[in-house]
Amino acid sequence: MSDYQQTQLGKQTVYADCYDSSLLCPIPRVKARQAQSNSDSLAFKGFDLWTAYELSWLNSDGLPRLAIAEFVFPCTSDSIIESKSFKLYLNSYIQTQFASMEAVQQQLVDDLSHAAGSDIEVILYEMAEYQCIKPIAEPQGRCIDHQQVVIDQYHPNPQLLQIEKGLDIEETLYSHLLKTNCPVTNQPDWASVYISYKGPKIATEGLLKYIVSYRQHQDFHEQCVEQIFMDITKYCQPEQLTVYARYTRRGGLDINPFRSSYVTVPPYFRQVRQ
Repeated sequence: MSDYQQTQLGKQTVYADCYDSSLLCPIPRVKARQAQSNSDSLAFKGFDLWTAYELSWLNSDGLPRLAIAEFVFPCTSDSIIESKSFKLYLNSYIQTQFASMEAVQQQLVDDLSHAAGSDIEVILYEMAEYQCIKPIAEPQGRCIDHQQVVIDQYHPNPQLLQIEKGLDIEETLYSHLLKTNCPVTNQPDWASVYISYKGPKIATEGLLKYIVSYRQHQDFHEQCVEQIFMDITKYCQPEQLTVYARYTRRGGLDINPFRSSYVTVPPYFRQVRQ
């Protein structure tokens, strides 16, 4: 496990309610990727879609305003943002006055782009607007959770992945049983993971065992999804592959890493636990 002692993870928290961009804690992506691959080039494209359900500030008259925010971090950014620091940063808007929602949006863009080392997209939604455009749904696909399998491994083992030789297929498989843990506090992180691929048919029993094998694994959401992508690529050799995880929120934030070898836009939905 990497050393994250310089972050706010696992430390006593002081909550600021006046704007403070210094609260953001970037973590370089390169550390995890060097451990996953010997190549300097990425085998995927994609982004991390964050949703903040607890964003508030004061208008010029001191009246609180609310919004739901989406943040799109390209997977090519230099760093991810440690989630507790992100929450503390968003909390620092609570008693800060802004002239408009557009001013809040621009401040978020400036600060997060600087911290992540890449241009970050920020979209702010009014409550009623978000409810209309982000329905709770499931994409087309097949859930693999209800198989009769014996599970005895709870740390990632890519050798559980197998293909059914001689069968090529294009399909989406998903599981609601992905659970990982914070790399410092060991708090549980819960997710549904959607795997779309074209190529040799992936054996669903082995795939389910592999997903469950993350149950005691400690790492950040983004790095877990990239590891899943790389393992399926190596052991199943699909022609095309997409891995998309929808994590449940913690501290008013959910993180949804999307990695693909061939598409740039994920299905447009919220998972029922979000």
